[in-house]
Amino acid sequence: MRKFVIMGVQGSGKGTQARRLASEYELEHIEVGDIFRWNVQHHTKLGARVRRDMDAGELVGDDVVEQVVRDRLEAHDWNYGFVIDGFPRTVRQASFFLERYDIDAVIHLVMPDAEVEARVMARRVCAECGLDYNLMSHRPEVEGQCDVCGGELVARDDDNPEALAQRLRDYHERTEPAIDLFARKERVIEIDATLTKDGVFDAIRAELGLAND
Repeated sequence: MRKFVIMGVQGSGKGTQARRLASEYELEHIEVGDIFRWNVQHHTKLGARVRRDMDAGELVGDDVVEQVVRDRLEAHDWNYGFVIDGFPRTVRQASFFLERYDIDAVIHLVMPDAEVEARVMARRVCAECGLDYNLMSHRPEVEGQCDVCGGELVARDDDNPEALAQRLRDYHERTEPAIDLFARKERVIEIDATLTKDGVFDAIRAELGLAND
């Protein structure tokens, strides 16, 4: 069984690499942000709490995040392991996780702020089917239109300069100390996230000793 946590600033490619690891090694991809977005879209009580924080570019409260992660892992649908994406984001969340679960490694995707800003501000999502695009690396065939369903491509509500600046501050002030805590207690591998998607994936596999699997 393989159990990984993938961490990195927004726009560093955590979701892309987590999905690829999950597909390649039959792991369950646990994407905390997707859980939050589902609740926002379905207007649940949890969604209302999350929406306020996301729109302001702030981190969702520790109590909410910890409960979501606890409930998700207790589903025990990860027979071959899991890769958690989007958690933990604070020292408290990291401590909560370390007290309850064991993992094989933390994958830390490292990217400069300037590259983060360029990537995040170029992101688009289809308003109809939810397919992700990036105007830097994955452009649609027709500008502003989804290749699959023809829906309009829009920026996420929280992909704006003010919210991004707040997320970067939160990452440096609150999430990087959580990575430092992991480094004192668990194996943390650092990966250059400015490489191509294939380059990042190959580096992850090499560092984790999965290259020949």
